[in-house]
Amino acid sequence: MIENRVRFRHLQTFLEVARQKSVVKAAGILNVSQPAVTKTIRELEDALGVAVIERDGRGIRITRSGEIFMQHAGAAITALRHGIDSVTNPSMEAGPPIRIGALPTVSVHIMPLAMNLFLKEDTGATIKIVTGENAVLLEQLRLGDLDLVVGRLAAPEKMTGFFFEHLYSEQVVFVVRAGHPLLQGDQNVFTKLGDYPVLVPTRESVIRPVVDRFFIANGVASIPTKIETVSDSFGRAFLLQSDAIWIISHGVVSEDIRAGTLVRLPADTGDTRGAVGLTMRTDKPPSAAFSILLRTIREASTQKGG
Repeated sequence: MIENRVRFRHLQTFLEVARQKSVVKAAGILNVSQPAVTKTIRELEDALGVAVIERDGRGIRITRSGEIFMQHAGAAITALRHGIDSVTNPSMEAGPPIRIGALPTVSVHIMPLAMNLFLKEDTGATIKIVTGENAVLLEQLRLGDLDLVVGRLAAPEKMTGFFFEHLYSEQVVFVVRAGHPLLQGDQNVFTKLGDYPVLVPTRESVIRPVVDRFFIANGVASIPTKIETVSDSFGRAFLLQSDAIWIISHGVVSEDIRAGTLVRLPADTGDTRGAVGLTMRTDKPPSAAFSILLRTIREASTQKGG
C-alpha cells in the first residue's frame, strides 16, 4: 500500500524543499546532504507514482500534483505536531500554540486590541504572532506552519484550499511628515512624485499590484527614486527625517495620522480599497481557544472601525 511506503521523513523533506524552493537550502535546514534530499524526494515520487517537483531554469518548482499533495502533507505534519504538543505539555488544557500570520497593517491596527480581548478570556492558550509579506504568510499557512493569516484577500489562484472571512475594507494612502513641502498650497501629488523619495510596497506584497494599477490609472509612468519596503518601523523612521512620501495601507499609519506626526496627502485613493479578513485552511476544524481568538479579532476590527 502507498501509505505504508510514505514515511515522516518523506513529508518533512518534501515540505522543506517546497518551503525553500531549493534542494540545497532544504538540505542545509534539515542538516543532511543534498544527495540525501534528492534520494528522499525520488522515493516519495516513486511511492506516489507522480512527480512532485521539477526543474525550472536553475531552480525548481512544485508540480500541480505536488501542490495538491503539499496541502495534505502540511495537514498531516500539523496534526502530528499538535499531538506531540498535547502529550509533551499535558498541563496546557487549551492545546498547542495558535500561530497567527498578520500583515503589518493588521499587526499595528487590529492585533494589539484583539490580544487584549483574548487574554481576558483566560483560555491558557499560547499565541505566536509573526508578520511578513502576504505570499510568504499564505505559503506558511498552506504548509501548516501557521493556523491563521489576518490580512488582505489574496488573488483567487492563491486561495485554493483556504477560506476567507471578510472583516473590513481598507485603502492605500499617501503620507508624509508634518511640515512637508507638499502640504503647502494646492499641489498635484502625482506630478510631484519624481521630486521626492517614494516608499512603496515590495513586489511580493499583496497591495503592490493595487498600487501599480493606481499609478497607471493616474498617469504615473515611473518613479525615479523608489524604495521598496514592508517595514513599518523603517517607513515611520525614514519619513520623520526626510521629505519622502510613503504609500502604505491606512491601518499601518492611522495612529500616526491621528497623533499628527504623519499627514495624509490629498490624493483620492478610493480605487485602492480592498478586503481585509481572516484566511484559514478549509481542512482544519477550530479548537475552542481558536474559536475564541477569531471572535476577539472580529470584535477588535469592529471597535477599531476597520
